[in-house]
Amino acid sequence: MPEFNLIYTALMIGGVIAFVMGTVAYLILAERKVAAWVQDRLGPNRVGPWGLLQPIADGGKMFLKEDVIPSHVDKVFFILAPIVAFSTALLSIAVVPIGPSTPPPAPQATVAEYEAAQAAYQETFTFAIQPGLDIGILYIFAIGSLAVYGVILAGWSANNKYSLIGSMRSSAQIISYEIPLGMAIVGVLLFAGSLNLETITDWQSQHGWFILFQPLAFLLFITSVYAETNRLPFDLPEAEQELVGGYHTEYSNSMKLGLMLLAEYAHMITTSFLMSILFFGGWSLFGLENIAGETGIGALLLRFGILGAKVFGFVFLFLLVRWTIPRFRFDQLIGLAWKVMIPLAILHLLAALLVRHFELPYFALTALSVLLFFIAGAASVRTSSAQKTRRKQARSATREHATVGA
Repeated sequence: MPEFNLIYTALMIGGVIAFVMGTVAYLILAERKVAAWVQDRLGPNRVGPWGLLQPIADGGKMFLKEDVIPSHVDKVFFILAPIVAFSTALLSIAVVPIGPSTPPPAPQATVAEYEAAQAAYQETFTFAIQPGLDIGILYIFAIGSLAVYGVILAGWSANNKYSLIGSMRSSAQIISYEIPLGMAIVGVLLFAGSLNLETITDWQSQHGWFILFQPLAFLLFITSVYAETNRLPFDLPEAEQELVGGYHTEYSNSMKLGLMLLAEYAHMITTSFLMSILFFGGWSLFGLENIAGETGIGALLLRFGILGAKVFGFVFLFLLVRWTIPRFRFDQLIGLAWKVMIPLAILHLLAALLVRHFELPYFALTALSVLLFFIAGAASVRTSSAQKTRRKQARSATREHATVGA
């Protein structure tokens, strides 16, 4: 782990927070613009040129609007809930390399060699608040799992049955989808041999992106991410049509509600970084990142651009899916996790273990992933057909019974 430097760390924290907050503000505008594009309308275009100052107006309204706390709520936890939700969203990005990085040294043959490699690593600058953390993935999952407490506290402290139902839905949803989320990346860790995100990026720059070898793992991961961030089609904790506003029903349109909405978009940014790093090589692009050399300002800007393009590509996918796929029913959402995704994650893990143990070519895992996907699809179609047949038989039996009774 590099030596702690207060100045560098403070600059990194300030820069990351400014980037996240600025991006979140304009992601809200982008969401409205994408919605307008999908629905063939204009979207915000009054405040500033092309509506670019709309996020500033919205933020000013959040700060200046009267903050109402209903008399029937538990005030301590009612105020604490948005703080917990927003804090966990920002803490998760602490170990994510937001730019070019150098992997920490692996164990060497002798102590002297390892110390020399560690000294060389400490002289390099890594664009992460906490670089060199060997449990980076575990840290992100641990902090991310705490986000549900903000939702639960908001629903419970409101003393409102709609808010409580929304928070209960959220706890069931997040607990269910954390299992395939974690299992989906075990194959990545098996091949990279590390929990460190910098090492995972370096492995892919040498061997190829994990999306090429583990497409099924990526599909499981991105689906679980949509559920973890409460985005459509998995936004059951809010479900405005059924629960008025979900877990934040009692929050007025002020800064407390703003913090909860900001937390959702901050999670989108963090998970977009994770998907780019875990499955799409981070700053690597099949060797093209070295066109401007391996060092210097040109190489630095190129690698920043590659990683940024991948991240914003996933963010745009978040926005597009919201206005494309309708919301699942709650039984469908839970059934998808426990009946489909968890069994698939287990089978994919077994396939990764076989390829790793017998030292098969990496593309053997690609073939196994595609095979598992088609087997699961065929099983799903067969099950759906059987259910339709049973429903038809039940309706026919009901009509016959009614005819006999008449």
